[in-house]
Amino acid sequence: MELLIDGVRYNIEVTGEGEPLLLLHGFTGSLKNWEFLIPIMGNQYKLIRVDIIGHGDTDKPLDHTRYSVQQVSKDLKSILDHLNIEKANILGYSMGGRLALSFACLYPEYVTKLILESASPGLESSEQRQLRIQQDENLAGRIMNEGVASFVDYWESILLFASQKKLSIEEKQFIKQQRLANSKIGLANSLRGMGTGIQPSWWQELSKLSFPVLLLTGELDEKFCVIAGRMQKLIKQCEWQVITNAGHAVHVEDRRMFGKIVSEFLNS
Repeated sequence: MELLIDGVRYNIEVTGEGEPLLLLHGFTGSLKNWEFLIPIMGNQYKLIRVDIIGHGDTDKPLDHTRYSVQQVSKDLKSILDHLNIEKANILGYSMGGRLALSFACLYPEYVTKLILESASPGLESSEQRQLRIQQDENLAGRIMNEGVASFVDYWESILLFASQKKLSIEEKQFIKQQRLANSKIGLANSLRGMGTGIQPSWWQELSKLSFPVLLLTGELDEKFCVIAGRMQKLIKQCEWQVITNAGHAVHVEDRRMFGKIVSEFLNS
């Protein structure tokens, strides 16, 4: 399904029946990242998978300000309105988790339950934000200058994804092909418009969340375990699960456990 939302053509797939579950992938990903959930959850939930702006078959605008989490959260609201969905469960991973949290802070009336996998509320100090904006701009420039293939080689080598080296050759190839399918401008502008530095800090908003929240992290991802520990103390109705022998992308490294935990949380 394609929807034109405020000048941007979004690619969306809706499968299954039941309570809505909006699924938001990470940076360099696509809605295909969530295909494994269809046989696990499609008989209980209406799975709404979205190619986030700049990714997959959704448009890649040249103006990086169109990628801001505020603007894209508004797009998600319009998508739910178009589908006649008044409230949904929201699940986001990494960049998609930051977007999911942004949406939940901006449009809490649309959220039934929130699931954040390896996600951050953003950076608290202006110094941290400025440093990260510059780092993301450098990375965006690298993508534009060297191309997607060179960037993907670099991206797969960073410490954040070290635990994915244990995946099968087929799984690694599937992830790589998805990453390589991206465009230079889509990835570069995602960093410029939706990066951790440029997005608002939502730390002060966490205590206002009035719906159940599940935080998921892999035990090998120390940075995001520390962030989740801080977040749990601030969110009223919060459950935090740490998955053993997994890193940043729990849904890739332990799909069975991921599906089980998410299903149990939504059914509780």
